[in-house]
Amino acid sequence: MKSSPEHWNDIFKTKGDPELGWYEQDASQTLAMLQNIPDWKISKVFLPGAGTSVLVDQLLHQGNRMVLNDISSEALEKLKARIGDHPDKVTWLCQDISTPLMPIIPPVDLWVDRAVLHFLLEESGIVGYFNNLKAVLRSGGHVLFAEFSLSGAPKCAGLPLHRYSVDELTTRLGSGFILKRQMDYTFINPAGDPRPYIYALFQRKA
Repeated sequence: MKSSPEHWNDIFKTKGDPELGWYEQDASQTLAMLQNIPDWKISKVFLPGAGTSVLVDQLLHQGNRMVLNDISSEALEKLKARIGDHPDKVTWLCQDISTPLMPIIPPVDLWVDRAVLHFLLEESGIVGYFNNLKAVLRSGGHVLFAEFSLSGAPKCAGLPLHRYSVDELTTRLGSGFILKRQMDYTFINPAGDPRPYIYALFQRKA
């Protein structure tokens, strides 16, 4: 089985947020990493798997403009019902992030991926993901990854994962990016189970 809109729509349709294995009551770990970026609070942010994350609420509250993407239309409808449409602040996008983005998507200052990339298994999809990232991230912009580490669980949401090291992320981004900060982090999911992540922050060279 691989990631598909039908799989994710079924999950978001049948489960409340606290039942989701990746659910966070707050996004403090992600926000702590973002503190390493000057002026991040005025950045335009791309979330490749927005889901129903509370990170969206926190970014919206402080005034960030955002592109909110998810493969699941159910997730985006639930998120929109919670935060509102905000046409002046939010571009809504429902697509598989491994497929080419529409050219109308505006350049962004910051790409934040919490637990999206590791669901892509086919090499063509992974390459497509990184092509999209590079297509929309401006020169000098930042990208933050939070993915299951090599010691992390092999599956999530019933799907197998491609787990990551910082070395692989560095290689896939290429020489145009500089690693700024990295850390290991163990997320305790709603069931009380530990989930080892890596957090890695890169900056695109100007």
